Amino acid sequence: MIPFDKTWPYDIVMGDVYVQSCPFCNHDNVLLPLKPKELKLIHEGMKKLLVFPCCHNKVTLVDCDDDYLLSDTTLRRH
Repeated sequence: MIPFDKTWPYDIVMGDVYVQSCPFCNHDNVLLPLKPKELKLIHEGMKKLLVFPCCHNKVTLVDCDDDYLLSDTTLRRH
């Protein structure tokens, strides 16, 4: 079962990958340094270091689907 606390929703808008808010600093509408073609590679098993441009926090992406990024770090607080 996928641990929901390690997931974060994302959107693709005009070829750019965004999150509605940063899980670390709560900055709104963060443009991620990812391209949609990289998401396919991540889903196929490639790990990717993601640095959030707003606060420079880092997570390793281990999987994704059409709606959520899965990291090795807890992104949601209970």
